[in-house]
Amino acid sequence: MRIARFVHQDEPKYGVVEGEVPPITDGRWDTSGLELAVLDSDPFFSPAQSTGERLKLDDVRLVSPILPRSKVIGVGRNFADHAAELGNEVPVSPLTFFKPNTAVIGPGDPIRLPAISEYVSYEAELAVIIGRVAKGVKAENAFDHVLGYTAGNDVTLRDIQKADKQWSRAKGFDTSCPLGPWIETELDVDDLNIRSWVDGDLKQDGTTADFIFDIPTLIEHLSETITLLPGDVILTGTPAGVGQIVSGNRVDIAIEGLGVLSNPVMDA
Repeated sequence: MRIARFVHQDEPKYGVVEGEVPPITDGRWDTSGLELAVLDSDPFFSPAQSTGERLKLDDVRLVSPILPRSKVIGVGRNFADHAAELGNEVPVSPLTFFKPNTAVIGPGDPIRLPAISEYVSYEAELAVIIGRVAKGVKAENAFDHVLGYTAGNDVTLRDIQKADKQWSRAKGFDTSCPLGPWIETELDVDDLNIRSWVDGDLKQDGTTADFIFDIPTLIEHLSETITLLPGDVILTGTPAGVGQIVSGNRVDIAIEGLGVLSNPVMDA
């Protein structure tokens, strides 16, 4: 099931996306064949039923498919090629950090570049959405606590990251966590293609098969000390190919089976 959150006629709603995900070329795709079966309530925290209303996906404005009530947790250096391109060693255990929920934006929302940074970078990532409370979860049971998946962009102030020696400001600034376009609840995540484009130029082309730490390992590691709550988001790391974005760019991120997450880049 593909669950979307959207605005139609100034009213926020939820719906199930229906239709075949179209092919993606240079970060662009034709969504004219996709429809939304509108739901009567938020399906993440209560049972939801179809209202019978159907809308064309192109006739609504998609917003972030989830607003984390608690936290977004990022995983750093989870691809060996990305660690190498920044001159870093591969971690011996998952390297994690937090993004506040004020960092989250949705498809089409602008990434705002803070004036304090001279080098802002995109990072295409598979995002895991937690569906059940997870504490002390073993890897073999990890997927029982996953609601689904979406695309994410771990936007980073690279110069601030280096200067601060820790990542709170660099990765937690407002608009630093685009998510979308929807949540897919049924997805085989063992070997998914992760790609990003800037203004139509392919920048990243990786696969989840190259994770250093897979999703069950990450959930076990995190839940040893942190309670994961429904709606929490885990960003699972980015492949090589990250680079600078500037005002006027457009960043497109595609995760196989999840469509495209597109965001313009603007000055703050």
